[in-house]
Amino acid sequence: MSDFSKTLDLLNRAMDVSMLRDTVYADNLANKDTPGFKRTEVNFEARLQKALDSQNYKPGFEMARAGSRHVSSWTQLDYRSVQPRRVLDYLSTYDNNGNNVDPEKEFNLVLKNQLQYTLYAQATAFEYGQVSLVLRA
Repeated sequence: MSDFSKTLDLLNRAMDVSMLRDTVYADNLANKDTPGFKRTEVNFEARLQKALDSQNYKPGFEMARAGSRHVSSWTQLDYRSVQPRRVLDYLSTYDNNGNNVDPEKEFNLVLKNQLQYTLYAQATAFEYGQVSLVLRA
């Protein structure tokens, strides 16, 4: 896979996760007064980074396997297999009714997410702009 296609794939995946986060934050804010409601978060970047790091890592020692059904001591992760996960936050509490949605925090997360989406869109436009420059030359 070329660097260009990998970059565009990563930007596309990041934009998809950003749109999922918008949905999750909207749901959290819509239920800010619902007794017992627990907010949801989206986990993605840490697992993606782990998969990307595994592509450049080769262990110093790898156990030999006598058969194909034996468990390997190390496997390389494919970044394309990493999917965003919705995770409920059961540990925190914001209100006395058991709800843990802090509207101010959620609005800040929405703003941050919108800025990240804009950055991803601009980076995608830049990548296509570079291709356009090469094709015009």
